[in-house]
Amino acid sequence: MRPRANTLGLLFHEGCLLVEEQHGIHSKGTGLFYRPIGGTIELGEPSAQALVREYREELNADVEIVRYVSCLENIYQIEGNVFHEITQLYMVSFKENALYKKKTFTVTEGTKTTTARWLPLTDLRKPETILYPVGLLDVINQEIYKGE
Repeated sequence: MRPRANTLGLLFHEGCLLVEEQHGIHSKGTGLFYRPIGGTIELGEPSAQALVREYREELNADVEIVRYVSCLENIYQIEGNVFHEITQLYMVSFKENALYKKKTFTVTEGTKTTTARWLPLTDLRKPETILYPVGLLDVINQEIYKGE
């Protein structure tokens, strides 16, 4: 298996990050975990364009790329299988301001449906909160405290 290139959008509002809630097997066990909205970069597709497409496909929402943030490399195991993701991170914003007032969003990816919601940064920092990809919380903390 080869590394997977993906892209995720960091969308903040009033001290919260928009994240997708997922339940299932993950690298730290089984149960609830979170990740920002995004997905796989298709061959020949720039990562920023892929992110805009993913928000449209998954949330039926248009976003604007604010700026590039960082790249994370995540190598992990699930049930003895090794996975490798290279993730491009962008700060994004909704083009439609009314979307910031929604408490939850239905995330549709193929036949799978999950929920996205605004998760307070204080909750993201709790030891029991599982956020992927690994290292993302460090990037978020650097971004938030950059100007201080």
